[in-house]
Amino acid sequence: MEDGLVSEDDILLCSEKEFHDAAKRNDTERMQELIRRGVDIKVKNKMDRKALHWAAGAGSERALRLLLEHDLEVDDMDSFGMNALLLAAWFGHLSVLKMLVSIGAKLTCENKNGLNLLHCAAQRGHIVILQYIMEELENVQINKRDKSGKTALHLASEHGHMEAVGFLIAVGCAHNLKDKQENTALHLAAKEGYSHVLQKILENGVNVDERNVDGMSALHLASEGAHYECIRVLLEAACDVNALTLNKRSALHLAAQHGTGREVRLLIEAGINLDSVDTQHISAVHLAVLNNSTEIVKGLIDAGCDLDIVDNRLQTALHIAAEHGRLNIAEMILISGVNLNLLDKENVLSDSDTSLGSNTTFKQDHHQDTQHIRGVLWKLASKHLKADESYKEHGHRMLLIWLHGVITARENPTKSLFQGLMGISRNDLAESMRQLANSDPSSGKNCSAM
Repeated sequence: MEDGLVSEDDILLCSEKEFHDAAKRNDTERMQELIRRGVDIKVKNKMDRKALHWAAGAGSERALRLLLEHDLEVDDMDSFGMNALLLAAWFGHLSVLKMLVSIGAKLTCENKNGLNLLHCAAQRGHIVILQYIMEELENVQINKRDKSGKTALHLASEHGHMEAVGFLIAVGCAHNLKDKQENTALHLAAKEGYSHVLQKILENGVNVDERNVDGMSALHLASEGAHYECIRVLLEAACDVNALTLNKRSALHLAAQHGTGREVRLLIEAGINLDSVDTQHISAVHLAVLNNSTEIVKGLIDAGCDLDIVDNRLQTALHIAAEHGRLNIAEMILISGVNLNLLDKENVLSDSDTSLGSNTTFKQDHHQDTQHIRGVLWKLASKHLKADESYKEHGHRMLLIWLHGVITARENPTKSLFQGLMGISRNDLAESMRQLANSDPSSGKNCSAM
């Protein structure tokens, strides 16, 4: 049978591919048969991987012994810089690792990312490999860094291997070192959500408020990742709950943007500043509204956040809710009490002044005395907003919410509507709506603003 290529995309002959597969599954009988047929045992695939690599990575001891009788180039690397020794450590094959060490494999090898034996074992959490390296091998640099600046402890922490973390700390691995992003092991555990690893590291007296290159503490990273248990552990360790990043964001900003109500409540209970603003003068409630998180907005309102804070665009939370069509949130904000006369940079009103306490239920008005003005608002929404039907419906609903606030504040809705339209330079529409509103003879609240 002709021994062709495995496929057009491959560089191995079928017999060579079969030899690699036999090495992986520890089938020495088939390997010997193929060797007798003249297969090149050192042949490499597209990833520069040969049978020795496959046997080491798979823990195929018999296959490895057979290969070592013919191929002593044990330090050959594949396209990722992984050799047989690193593959054995990566996949946790202690007996294979010992075999390779015994025949003189290079112990100071590294892959293309700078990972050495200790790094590979730590990242994968292979405690028996770590123990062997530290107890049996000489001149181990326990705090050696990979190309991203990470030590074995960084890698074990980042991947959630608590037993490995405990072992590395016990044998003297420095736990306050920073990688190239200035993250400590604590940062990485918090970022990935490994609360049990956080607890283990904290038991060894690290600085809980250490900052990385972005000014972020472990609490910031835990909040950004919505890792509730990590936030709880860090708060119990007395971290600075009001710490700010380089762009002046607090953990509450990050939880409001990326988390759920659980994380926000936890931070609020810890006494975090509800009204802290970042470099764009954005508060947590701005972000919660922008992300349409009704639960978080309600939690912040109930905790007493300032709804009248304006960002660099001079927008309040209500402006943002109106701009993005967050109807339920707009209702909640209106009924919670805001200054509705604030203008943003486009001179758009958020609405009118009202103060209704903490009730967040909006009931549509069906009173007879507001029937005419409600008709005016419907005409405004249906005739003068964009053609899309849902846009009209949302616009009408927002106008009804606005009307609710105006009436509650005992203001003249016709006059407020007129002034609002004039404020956005829709003079013709303002006059048209004023005349329509004033055409109701039963209303005593005509607009005489002209």
